[in-house]
Amino acid sequence: MAEIALEHITKRYDDGYEAVKDMNLEVADGEFMILVGPSGCGKSTALRMVAGLEDISSGELKIGGQVVNDKAPKDRDIAMVFQNYALYPHMTVRENMGFALKLAKTPQQEIDQKVNEAARILDLEQHLERKPANLSGGQRQRVAMGRAIVRSPSVFLMDEPLSNLDAKLRVQMRTEISRIQQRLETTTIYVTHDQTEALTLGDRIAVMRAGVLQQVGPPSELYGRPNNLFVAGFIGSPSMNFLPGELDGDSVKLPIGTVPIPDALRGRLQAGPGGGRGGVIVGLRPEDFEDATLVGDQSRGITFKTKIEVLESMGSEFYAYFTLESEKVSSKELEELAHDAGAADLPSQEGSQLVARLEAASQVRQGQEAELWFNSEHLHLFDPETGKSMLGAGPDGGSAPAAAPSAAGSQGDAPPSS
Repeated sequence: MAEIALEHITKRYDDGYEAVKDMNLEVADGEFMILVGPSGCGKSTALRMVAGLEDISSGELKIGGQVVNDKAPKDRDIAMVFQNYALYPHMTVRENMGFALKLAKTPQQEIDQKVNEAARILDLEQHLERKPANLSGGQRQRVAMGRAIVRSPSVFLMDEPLSNLDAKLRVQMRTEISRIQQRLETTTIYVTHDQTEALTLGDRIAVMRAGVLQQVGPPSELYGRPNNLFVAGFIGSPSMNFLPGELDGDSVKLPIGTVPIPDALRGRLQAGPGGGRGGVIVGLRPEDFEDATLVGDQSRGITFKTKIEVLESMGSEFYAYFTLESEKVSSKELEELAHDAGAADLPSQEGSQLVARLEAASQVRQGQEAELWFNSEHLHLFDPETGKSMLGAGPDGGSAPAAAPSAAGSQGDAPPSS
């Protein structure tokens, strides 16, 4: 068994800064767990504590039920794949993959057997006698993974392993990593800044912010039922739109009009920590908008007219950008997300800017007024003071969360033997 348990783990540096704060997380045997969050949120630090590359200030770390706080990295039965490939340039692929086994004085016959098997899994058989300089970026990353696989560890730790690859190769390697992990069934913790990687790879996702876990759950849960503004704004691409709203009984007043709250959401709202009236922050996902001319049954939502300022064609869909006359939503969580996305320094504009994700059949045009429809069944309501979701599970536990959209779409250096 190789389950991992972080119990009240804290990392505190000599200057008093806490990179990870009272972290509690359990990773089941064979599970693929994703740690995701903006730069500096503590995800790589948490991973390095699991690896033994960072000391734990307080709390207990258990691997396979045993406390490993004081164990050296080599004694934890883990293998780590880093952002930089850390391959030895003077060694062939075969020698790089088998180097850790050679250091452990493993018999040569066993080394050859494990290297050949890993090369077959990773489609590297024809490259075993090449050196890293003669490989593509994706091939080098597969060699780094092969070096980890041959050790047959109980745990794989991956620290942003795809961030050095171009966009197309990242998509291909995501598929490869998922396929390999499912085949090997090795407990894996994978750190990434890319929420698309998180949604497409993980069995569960742990979102971190400023050293604190925000929410842990399956991708569909984090996408459909984010428990605060930060998770809502971080998960999903394009990111969620936010508008100021006013709860008034069975409806919420928005700049696009008065939106009736569906029965299912009303039950969750009554069960939540909020109430029935007052100011709220309303989250609207881009994919819950549509060109009104393409919607047959409009009773489940609301239509409104707006001028399309920018229209981006993605081939299979359009991203339509428009501005509504309203006060801008302000919160620490959203400011932090904007800063991480590089949008904090952009010139400020009047009103609230939104993006809608429309079908390719849409006839809306840039610079022209269009009638859009929003599906009110997918409203998200947040407390403007705390940033927490105002939607509880509901009296009966609530309906299943909406499915996350499918994607078509590191710190630290260490020697390869880590």
